[in-house]
Amino acid sequence: MNTWRLEIEYDGTRYYGWRIQHDSKTIQGELVRVARDLFSAKLEIGAAEATDPGAHAYRQIAHLKVSELKEDVKPGQIMEGFNELLPYDINILKVQNTADDFHAGHDAKARQYLYKISRRRSAFSKNFVWWVKESLNTKKMQSAAKMLVGRHDFTSFGFSDEEAYPKKQELSVKKAEIFEEDDLICFRILADEFLPKMVRVIVGKIAEVGCGNIADTAFERILRFPSDTPRKFAAPAAGLFLEKVFY
Repeated sequence: MNTWRLEIEYDGTRYYGWRIQHDSKTIQGELVRVARDLFSAKLEIGAAEATDPGAHAYRQIAHLKVSELKEDVKPGQIMEGFNELLPYDINILKVQNTADDFHAGHDAKARQYLYKISRRRSAFSKNFVWWVKESLNTKKMQSAAKMLVGRHDFTSFGFSDEEAYPKKQELSVKKAEIFEEDDLICFRILADEFLPKMVRVIVGKIAEVGCGNIADTAFERILRFPSDTPRKFAAPAAGLFLEKVFY
């Protein structure tokens, strides 16, 4: 087995998330399609994080495993081959040789996401931000974000399409912060792992705190006493970026 570590950036606007879907275009699907053109052998491509439909990545990490090679292939050749055939909104940043047992998902120790909220309507950034028309109090949002740090049951924030109430989900958040950049309000969160749509549900609730729709004390209660109420709404995927993966 030949294994490489891939660093990938992508604009997820046109894709139905990372995972291969039979009837939709996905990031993994495009990578596998190109890999089959480059290699005639059995292969596997897996990621550190299965990003949501419409979400983006600054640095997604993936593994590429190929069962047999007819000739030695250098990482630079693989990167060049992928980038020659991939669509314009997916780009391989780096390819490295790695151990045969490397798994991008199982070996990852933590993931970091960035979410961008825009204070204004934009002609150019609508695919990469969530425009919130209401005035937002960033100090209240910062207060709510700080409450996330530590080990909590994030059942309330793990969106599920199923009727059944999900199992208890305790996760460790190492960092959660709100900061401003020009017309943007940004939310950054670092955790060992994330539940489906978790970051977007959190952002939606923090935005409610910022708008004054709920108090920060109510946000704290949601953390302490999980329910399915917060999962009714998730912020749009357009503003979400997988920023880093740690090993």
